[in-house]
Amino acid sequence: MNVFSSVMLSTVEMTNLLPLAAIIVCVGAMIMFLAKAAVILRVQADDVIRPSTLTANHSVPVPRLKMTRVHIPFTFRLLEAGNNSFEEVRLAVSSQVNYSLQAFWAVSIRELHMSLWRTWSELRDQTKHSAIVNSSHCQQLATNVRCQQPHSEKVVVLKSPKPPLVLGAPPRLAYPLVVFMIRELESDELLHPDETVILVNVVHLRDPVCPLPTSILAQYLKQASGQLSCLKQLYLATGDPTSTDDGNPSQITGSLSLAEPVACADNSGPLLCSDSILRDCPGIEQLCVVCHYFPLSRALLPCRHTCICAVCFNKLDRCPMCRAAITSYFCIRTEDYVPPSIVEPKIF
Repeated sequence: MNVFSSVMLSTVEMTNLLPLAAIIVCVGAMIMFLAKAAVILRVQADDVIRPSTLTANHSVPVPRLKMTRVHIPFTFRLLEAGNNSFEEVRLAVSSQVNYSLQAFWAVSIRELHMSLWRTWSELRDQTKHSAIVNSSHCQQLATNVRCQQPHSEKVVVLKSPKPPLVLGAPPRLAYPLVVFMIRELESDELLHPDETVILVNVVHLRDPVCPLPTSILAQYLKQASGQLSCLKQLYLATGDPTSTDDGNPSQITGSLSLAEPVACADNSGPLLCSDSILRDCPGIEQLCVVCHYFPLSRALLPCRHTCICAVCFNKLDRCPMCRAAITSYFCIRTEDYVPPSIVEPKIF
């Protein structure tokens, strides 16, 4: 009887101790969790206040690029773009160098882009012996004018192909019209690798199946090194920033229009053509939106705003139009009006 009573007493005492043991275990786990969290927070705080020497010594350097200017000796634009059709296409072209003009109807999209990646020597040899586009990759040769001398802007008229051009329903496999302006070189003439050798102009022509307005779909620049670049539209600051005598601005300052980044034949002229500027603002010099003194000469990247001169460019790190950071740039006109010490390439 005494043994049974002792066993029962021990069982009751152990039952009373179990909740106490559970409480002790939970409190211990909580203390360990809080201690670990405190250590983590302390380490993070030390990194913020005193960055570790390991991180400071192994920081990734920011790439620094020295930009070079790419000169485009050709201009190309459509005349009366809204009225152009397959019956007749009117173009305005100019060049600062000897060149050949070759245009093709219904060029295979696939074959065109594959051929553009060939080397300049291969393209040049093909142009000498025949046309730059193989006859099997287009419907018809529109024009092939060789050995043109440098000239100011002149009009080129392309007549409708025979038989009539048929491209089928979208999505189409051929461009309606592709125009090449190809640099002509003397046999012993050497070019710098950055020199432009070909300007490729892809043109869409409105038709009943695809009634989008006639326009330039794309422009590609081929350099002697083999580099192929797609020319994109620039945002050009337009309007006369000067004010009249009564203090009212003669035009809205800082408005934007789209411009095609192609060169002009006159060295003193801007290296881009915009139908809206030529039509609405004849004779008006496009001036820097910052100093309102020097003409526009720099296109900023990546925002593509063309709004400042070379002098103000070296004083800014952000675009004055959209406040985007400037990572690089390219010139859109000659900068002979600025001392050479100011127009030296900027390093980013």
